[in-house]
Amino acid sequence: MPDDLADEVWRLMASVVINNQDTWKRAVVDRTGLPFSRIRILSRLAREPLSVKQIAAAATIDAPAATVAVNDLEERGLVVRQIDPGNRRSKTVSLTPAGRELLAIIDTVENPAPAPLRRLSAADLAALQALLRKLG
Repeated sequence: MPDDLADEVWRLMASVVINNQDTWKRAVVDRTGLPFSRIRILSRLAREPLSVKQIAAAATIDAPAATVAVNDLEERGLVVRQIDPGNRRSKTVSLTPAGRELLAIIDTVENPAPAPLRRLSAADLAALQALLRKLG
């Protein structure tokens, strides 16, 4: 029973975020000139370098599409491929300083709370914040 409730809560949280991110995504695309699929890859690489296969899995795209995306980002000077020191037969993709700079620019794009969240009381917002911090 708790697992079913957790699944339902997760679906509701995802729905709220997904249904209220379009304005922000458009603003990011306008500011960067990149398709949002490329932005998702850059944000995954902010945590750590990844192989193209790992990028495909993280971005939920197939390997050929990941290769095309990485090639594009590499041509733009935002990522670089390097030999993986742990496996010299493999390459990892990591952000360049320009890639990190672009992510910093993306962080400045306003992403205000949607109206339904703004309508919550201060007490409800504080309780939601406390719960979300437990997850983080």
